[in-house]
Amino acid sequence: MNSSQHEAIQKLTEAREKILGQLSQIIVGQHDVIDELLITLFSRGHCLLEGVPGLAKTLMISTLSNTLSLSFSRIQFTPDLMPADITGTEIIEENRSTGARERRFLEGPVFANVILADEINRTPPKTQAALLEAMQERQVTVGRERRELSNPFFVLATQNPIEQEGTYPLPEAQQDRFMFKVFVKYPSFEEEFEIAKRTTTNQMSETQPVLSADEIIKLQEIVREVPISDHVIRYTLSLVRQTRVGAAGTPEFIDEMSAWGAGPRAVQFLILGGKARALLQGRTHVSTEDIQALAKPALRHRLVVNFAAESDGVTPDDIIDRLLESTPTKEDELTSDARFQKIFAS
Repeated sequence: MNSSQHEAIQKLTEAREKILGQLSQIIVGQHDVIDELLITLFSRGHCLLEGVPGLAKTLMISTLSNTLSLSFSRIQFTPDLMPADITGTEIIEENRSTGARERRFLEGPVFANVILADEINRTPPKTQAALLEAMQERQVTVGRERRELSNPFFVLATQNPIEQEGTYPLPEAQQDRFMFKVFVKYPSFEEEFEIAKRTTTNQMSETQPVLSADEIIKLQEIVREVPISDHVIRYTLSLVRQTRVGAAGTPEFIDEMSAWGAGPRAVQFLILGGKARALLQGRTHVSTEDIQALAKPALRHRLVVNFAAESDGVTPDDIIDRLLESTPTKEDELTSDARFQKIFAS
């Protein structure tokens, strides 16, 4: 391992420890969620968080932005929110000295480094789609002009899974723009005990910025330089291509339970996420364990369960578990398997 690789590992691990140290002053537990948020950040992705009310999703995101020295905007998605409320709008303003009227653009909240799209499934598809161009192209088009967004640019959206009345489920095209879909779960007894102690007193903790925008951009560049073996890429492709109904090498349970599978973007995000995870854990190479660890957050929102499976209580996570169990991690076992040879040849 050369000195630059050592330096890359040191930078990422130090950044992770500093951020976790600051977050732990405010957030109790949720270590897996925080790690997946950091992987998304350093991979230049976006993240969708789903959980019932009261699990500190919004607090976690706002606290994370405070530790990063980044501009932050919170957009509360409601049924009456319009696209211009997100992107901004042009106004006509009179110049008092000359009396001439001039057009001026008022930037919307999307012109920030970290965007919290709170309860994104409460607004109609037209407004949800206003984020599509921003998330994919990192720009917005208002009128006839394209306007570049800030760099880094990081969208964190939350949604509530239990209140379905008056909500608009995110279309698959919008979900696919998110690198990960992360489930925020209930805390353990000890964690909830600590939450109860902290939040019922007058003591308030404050976080300090630990990373600047320029430092984050450099760390994002370092992540993309991490080498990955052909075997791990082949394993990732095998995992994703098995989700496609009717394709060569697809297992029978996919054809029986799935309506739609994941596209190439899932492969890209899994590999980038694997690179970030490896560096955050002090390694300069990506392993199949990294891909396995990120399979659920990267694939669960890209798999569509069919009606029959859904009525039996089958979830995308159940299907991903079966895929992980049936996909060999060793190179010789993977390449010699007749079913996977069909995938490689397709």
